[in-house]
Amino acid sequence: MKRAAAILLLLILLFNWFGYRLLSDYQQHRADTQLEAQLDQQQYNEASLIEIRVPLNMPYQSISSGFERYDGEIEFNGIHYKYVKRKVENGELVLLCLPNESRTRLQNARDEFFKLVNDLQHNSQSKNSTPGSSIKNPVTEYQDQQNNWQVEALAVQLHQYTGYTKVIPSFPLLTTPAQPPEC
Repeated sequence: MKRAAAILLLLILLFNWFGYRLLSDYQQHRADTQLEAQLDQQQYNEASLIEIRVPLNMPYQSISSGFERYDGEIEFNGIHYKYVKRKVENGELVLLCLPNESRTRLQNARDEFFKLVNDLQHNSQSKNSTPGSSIKNPVTEYQDQQNNWQVEALAVQLHQYTGYTKVIPSFPLLTTPAQPPEC
């Protein structure tokens, strides 16, 4: 009975360490493949597409007349976008993107879960805060001071150079192969 309880507690510990991460990665991968399938079958709302224009500096651009299907993704301000279509027009790459709401939602849920599990809460929400006692965090506090540091222009300094002709011998050291002495 003790062995079964120990194994169960060990499995719970391993699931807390790795299981939630693997589970959220699996759900995110599954949501991404479902979105890819919808995009390939063109089951999306054209009005919700967002256009991104990127200037291109390429000497030999192939200008495309219409949009073509393109895979990729970008994150901007915490929102994940999935590329749907692209084309090159007037020296610019035009990308049509769709907000990936499921990936954003799963990423936010994973971040919130990580904060809760690791007890990363704001100071106002801390469990052991009692009125009248204030413990200061030395990492977040600092002394605001103004330093008026100035680097003055370096004055022209006279450098003393060592003449290497005095150090190097005037005759060259030649090594010529010679017969070794006989013993």
